[in-house]
Amino acid sequence: MKITIVAGARPNFMKIAPITRAIDNAKKQGKEISYRLIYTGVSNDNSLDPSLFADLGMNKPDVYLEIGFDNLTECAGAIMLAFEKELKEHPTNIVLVVDDLTSTMACAIVAKKQNIKVAHLVAGTRSFDMSMPKEVNRMITDGLSDFLFTAGMVANRNLNQTGTEYENVYLVGNVLMDLLRYNRNRFIKPTMFDILGLEEKNYILLTINRHALLENKENFKELIERLISESKGLPIVAPLHTYVRNAMSELNIEAPNLHILPPQSYLTFGYLSSKAKAIITDSGNVAEEATFLSIPCITLNTYVEHPETCSIGTNELVGDSAENLGAAIAKVMRGEWKNGSLPDRWDGRTADRIVQTLLQQV
Repeated sequence: MKITIVAGARPNFMKIAPITRAIDNAKKQGKEISYRLIYTGVSNDNSLDPSLFADLGMNKPDVYLEIGFDNLTECAGAIMLAFEKELKEHPTNIVLVVDDLTSTMACAIVAKKQNIKVAHLVAGTRSFDMSMPKEVNRMITDGLSDFLFTAGMVANRNLNQTGTEYENVYLVGNVLMDLLRYNRNRFIKPTMFDILGLEEKNYILLTINRHALLENKENFKELIERLISESKGLPIVAPLHTYVRNAMSELNIEAPNLHILPPQSYLTFGYLSSKAKAIITDSGNVAEEATFLSIPCITLNTYVEHPETCSIGTNELVGDSAENLGAAIAKVMRGEWKNGSLPDRWDGRTADRIVQTLLQQV
């Protein structure tokens, strides 16, 4: 069995790495299975830092489609043309797509038009906001998929409500937990940890990526000011991309406990996450990892792809409200944060379940 795996952005590789390892393990056990890894982006993508694939313990992509349009429609069209050529030159039995990107949807469409089975990893996630391009991508990809691999029962219910055939839905768990279990003992303490005098469980980790959060400058400033005031001098460690660092500098906020850093490698960021007293983020992936690590997590958003992180795990949503953020930080500082637990099948064996399902069904 040949599987073509598609990645459209850096975060996709976090979920693909355990799949490629599971395929390699099945092959060593004598199974007739192989994969070809496709990256729809450009080969000189700055987000793919040199250490990424070594950190994840996986091979680099077999091919880069070299698509880099900012316009989503142009991007989708270019990916479809390039991926159609890829599939004709390298026939496959299954196309496995990840998450909810334009590349996810585009490659799923091309595969179905060529009568190739589609497997969707992290299916059934919903924001119920059709103004979000990613929500459209999710709906289309789920509708086309032959194998819908979900991380939790909420995703299963979402799919059931759209009339998806039950036999096509597989509750396999969260593949990010596979990656964390594999790498937890490989985390690397960043050099600045000791330079800044940080202590384990005695700093707040801040990550921000969402453009909508930055565009409302007045509210963004209120959020950061509230974070600083409620932290009571506790170090705030913020590994940020350039566009976020620029937005932060425009706020003209100076605080001796706010340490803005460049983006970290996967293994150094994992160390910072695992040793933090609390995490403040707008990333669903970071919130999921915080649940696994049992770290209090405050999410600057009104929804989360996996509600289990809130209902069962250590995550709480505060939206864009400085008041809600302040109340949540105060709760952390008082030691009153809730105790979380791992949702069903977030046990580090998700990738094995996926590969076994494909071997049995194809």
